[in-house]
Amino acid sequence: MSSFKFDIDIKRFVGLLSERKRQIAILMALTTVLAIIVAFSVPRIYKSRVVLAPESSSNSMTSGLSSLASMIGLYGDNNMTGDAIYPDIYPEIFNSTEFVTKLFDIKLKTTDSDKEVTLYDYLKKGQKKPWWTLPRKWIMSLLPKKKEEGNPTKIDPFHLTREQYNIVSGIQKSIFCAVDKKTGLITLELTAQDPLAAALLTDSIKNHLQEFITEYRTKKACNDLDYMHELYTEAKNDYTRARHAYAAFCDNNQDLRLMSYRSKEADLENDMQLKYNIYTQVVQQLQVAKAKVQEKTPAFTVVQNPVVPIRHSNTPKVFILATFLFLACFAYIAWIIVRHRRELIVVNW
Repeated sequence: MSSFKFDIDIKRFVGLLSERKRQIAILMALTTVLAIIVAFSVPRIYKSRVVLAPESSSNSMTSGLSSLASMIGLYGDNNMTGDAIYPDIYPEIFNSTEFVTKLFDIKLKTTDSDKEVTLYDYLKKGQKKPWWTLPRKWIMSLLPKKKEEGNPTKIDPFHLTREQYNIVSGIQKSIFCAVDKKTGLITLELTAQDPLAAALLTDSIKNHLQEFITEYRTKKACNDLDYMHELYTEAKNDYTRARHAYAAFCDNNQDLRLMSYRSKEADLENDMQLKYNIYTQVVQQLQVAKAKVQEKTPAFTVVQNPVVPIRHSNTPKVFILATFLFLACFAYIAWIIVRHRRELIVVNW
């Protein structure tokens, strides 16, 4: 089987480029102008970040709870600190539509105005867009509008309108969350077109994340605490009624020595003592439930607070210019090779 290979006549290729110096100069000049226009048309973006160090539940406190529970006859599971939401999946929380829609009402300020606006209105009305998006917007305005699905006046995470969906997508794209598996540090970074808004948004979303994690981890413990409060109120009322009944019976029958009255008095006293024992046990269980809520409440140490960024985070204009020039050179060289392929490409058998 015969083999062959392609070779390019470099000398001829350089000659073709030399013949088109003027054309290449015009192309580079036009590309430079276009690159500068694009570079200055891209809206500036600013990034602000916060670094958190989540603290795990204290082993000493867990041990103390176990001891307290065993003293009153409660034996819980051994995995008292079991948690389905751990730092590694914190970034996935921001992909939750339900979580993101709760951010719509965050209050923001910008460097241009002291007036507070919600995050929803800021993303809807306060965003600058490059000029090349205007033709598409104009064409879309000419097309017949479809009937809007969902309720535009109410936020339903299960059924969003197109506008609400776009806002949710914009928020998700502006949030970056990373977890360092070695140190456990959580880095939360927010992007916005205004430096003050970026810092305020970072701080607010940090608080929302902490509230979300705290609510999740303490939900069951809080439900148990509410239930123990109900039992406490019921046990206290039962004991109070039993005590009043016993005291009233004794006051009304002080001079009677009949066995039937003594038997009735003993029954009331035993019932009062039983209600008291139940009441004291419920009080102890209530204290355990309160301690469990505190034990389940996570603590976040802020390693680095968000600050108002001074410099923008856009791609450097020089890099944009270099990219445009490289693509223009590559396209022009490819065009030369394709157009003069019979002269440049030599097949060697």
